[in-house]
Amino acid sequence: MLIARARLEAGSVEQAINRAMNQIEGAYSFVLMSPRKMIAVRDPQGFRPLCIGKMEDSYIFASETCALDSLGAEFVRDIEPGEIVVADENGIRSIRDHCGHKSSLCIFEHVYFARPDSVIDNASVHLARQRAGKYLAREYPVEADLVAGVPDSGLDAAIGYANESGIPFARPFIKYTPTWPRSFMPQNQSQRNLIAKMKLIPVDTLIRDKSLLLIDDSIVRGTQLGETTEFLYQSGAREVHIRPACPPLLFGCKYLNFSRSNSDLDLITRRIIREREGDNVSPELLADYANPDSQNYKEMVEEIRRRLNFTSLKFHRLDDLIESIGLPRERLCTYCWDLSLIHI
Repeated sequence: MLIARARLEAGSVEQAINRAMNQIEGAYSFVLMSPRKMIAVRDPQGFRPLCIGKMEDSYIFASETCALDSLGAEFVRDIEPGEIVVADENGIRSIRDHCGHKSSLCIFEHVYFARPDSVIDNASVHLARQRAGKYLAREYPVEADLVAGVPDSGLDAAIGYANESGIPFARPFIKYTPTWPRSFMPQNQSQRNLIAKMKLIPVDTLIRDKSLLLIDDSIVRGTQLGETTEFLYQSGAREVHIRPACPPLLFGCKYLNFSRSNSDLDLITRRIIREREGDNVSPELLADYANPDSQNYKEMVEEIRRRLNFTSLKFHRLDDLIESIGLPRERLCTYCWDLSLIHI
């Protein structure tokens, strides 16, 4: 609507987009098409990815490079934060009026959002997740019979942990989603619960009487991973150790769906902190809870472990996560842990 209104005054669609971007704040990337051109836009902070590909004489815009690979197209480059790229019969050209901001790529692209076969801002998603598992194995070893990843975003980190630790990688449950891709889609709650249970099919020989080390991408509210752990116990597991591939979340994202909520108290960490500290928690105290070397952090993690009934729980450290991705810290949005690199 902003673009349509600006179009009434601007001389072209791309000029209208340029004007509308002055009114938009948030994480976005999008492509507009007309009979004569395609216009691709990435937000000025670069929270969301967008790239350019080419196949013969045609240009392609995609949110991830895996789309180019599937078409057999050549990757040209990532679109810069704030850049407007116009493709028409004369080729491509850029409008860079909104470029120059500090890049703040959402760190969850490499943790959860993106497909593992993509490369975002020159950093491989698969290798980032695999390195995360490797660092978890070095930092938090455990005796277990096998390592497993929660499908699908935990699989690559689990492979990295297994390769580094020497503990065999296995798939003790299989994801089954041919009918309901997302368990919240049915309107009836009892049906949603049934569908959620049907999504993970246990492999008895890999679970019964086994000590399992399970890697998920993160713990947000704790509900799903707690239910998965209970599912493994009911299937005969002796122990379930948990190693999330990112630190405990302390702040819900203002822009993206992964950790966005009506209140930070939806996060299991913040509920525990409120119970321990009351309603008025200072930024300095929250920073202490985010510090993996502090006593408050260790007691918070232990309370999460107790509530969700894990045998043990150790989170990926933020410095290790950033090193896993391989991009400079100043180019990543780490708001979920330290309120950094986001402008609200």
